Amino acid sequence: MKSIKNISWVVLLFLTTVTSCKKLDLAPMDRFTDVNYWTSTEKATSILNTAYSQMFNSSRFFLNEALSDNAYNGRGDNEGVASIAAGTYDASLGRVKNEWNDHYAGIKTCNLFLDNVDRVENMDAALKERMKAEARFLRAFQYFQLMTWFGDVPLFAKDISLEESLSIGRTPRAEVLAFILSELDAAAAALPVNTAYPANDKGRITKGAALGLKARVYLYEGRWQDVVTTCEAIMGGNNGSYSLFSSYDGLFSPQNENNPEVLLDFQFAPVNRTYNHLFDFVPISVGARLNALAPTQELVDSYLMTNGRAINETGSGYDAEDPYVNRDPRLTSTVVYHNYKWTRPDGTVKTIYIQPGTDPEATKMDEYAAGGVSSPTGYYLRKYYDPTSLTNFVSGLNLILIRYADVLLMYAEARNELGTMDEGVWNQTIRAIRNRAGFVESLALDFNAALGQNGLRTVIRNERRTELAMEGLRIFDIRRWKTAEVVLNGWAHGAKYGPASIDNGYIRANLRVFDPGKHYLWPIPRDERNLNPNLQQNPGW
Repeated sequence: MKSIKNISWVVLLFLTTVTSCKKLDLAPMDRFTDVNYWTSTEKATSILNTAYSQMFNSSRFFLNEALSDNAYNGRGDNEGVASIAAGTYDASLGRVKNEWNDHYAGIKTCNLFLDNVDRVENMDAALKERMKAEARFLRAFQYFQLMTWFGDVPLFAKDISLEESLSIGRTPRAEVLAFILSELDAAAAALPVNTAYPANDKGRITKGAALGLKARVYLYEGRWQDVVTTCEAIMGGNNGSYSLFSSYDGLFSPQNENNPEVLLDFQFAPVNRTYNHLFDFVPISVGARLNALAPTQELVDSYLMTNGRAINETGSGYDAEDPYVNRDPRLTSTVVYHNYKWTRPDGTVKTIYIQPGTDPEATKMDEYAAGGVSSPTGYYLRKYYDPTSLTNFVSGLNLILIRYADVLLMYAEARNELGTMDEGVWNQTIRAIRNRAGFVESLALDFNAALGQNGLRTVIRNERRTELAMEGLRIFDIRRWKTAEVVLNGWAHGAKYGPASIDNGYIRANLRVFDPGKHYLWPIPRDERNLNPNLQQNPGW
């Protein structure tokens, strides 16, 4: 979607010079303003494309995993995740401020577009309505992120002046939620299905994306029947054509971008719009600089054995001394462990030696060494590795924000919470996902009614974890389940390379602290409250 990925500098100049909707008596001729800018479809498209570019942040996509029990940011405080995980942050943390500011910057762009697009003369009416629906989706997406992190947030559906922004108060969360759902309904009604877009518009918001986000909003609210209804609208095939991609590993490969599993992604393009976060995430021996994001032992332990049993379950066959054998194939697609076989772009294979004292090469780049530049947990990232990436892992691989497997998992969770999980639903959701992952044994694939609702809840939640690992969603799941106070208090561990007398030899990588009295909501940024005393602070901050 080249038209979205390439953002003209004049649009950014325009956005920095327009501060309100107030019309001037005379429009300057030497720069763009809200009076003289809206003269063509191309200019309106540029503003909407800017809103797309502000939708998300690739750094947060990856590093948000370190806010959860899936990963650890062991070097620096990238995106503030180390401070947040340790419970040492406050309202002055840069991440908190930037999260707030970035979402409101995106909202401003959407409001500018929606307030002004009708000024464009001779614009195709159908195109205009579609673009308005895209902008309304993007605005709802921004408000959803704000509401999820902060609770009550200022809500406005038009561009406001600087003066108004310094006096506006926080809108009750229920009103923000109602606005988000209303906007998604309006967007879904006006947007085309995924198969209706021409090739050069791939990546634009679709009806399926609006329904997928709506299902996620309902999921986070625990509105189970609404989750079911919305997911069924996607699964039925009348609102787009979606299915599980044939290969779990291939799902995240550049040659398979825009495949039928993708409802919404954050688009990139080689050279023009890229990221290189994996330069600090993958094994050093394959070209990384150091390690700044490491999967935890807790994540690795969550992957089932190929026979469908958990590693601590009787009859699993798990061997702590040979722990990566006969495991869920998604582990190998997601995490690099000791003796991992890394395939280079030229097809050759590099063995990754992580256990101390095992690398036959003198450099021992990937071996665990406390305080070194290698992984502090003994694990590296594999998911989203792009074999076509440029030097230093510069990649244009799209980052998937909502995919069909998540729709199936949302549906399974909601049906179980409603007490209506049965073999048919299981086969449509969990069995289908595990089939795609590579499970073949009946214990892993067959429905087990004897587990009951509580047992199935554990299974479904763990399936979400392993299917969606390192995709930035775990933190939101443990917050909505109210299990963050359990899994984020205590040590995050690494592989069994530590002192045998401490935690059975598993590395103590990072001590986490999560206070349920305050940490389920982030504080309103200090600088915002200094500017606007009407922004009351969240409890405990």
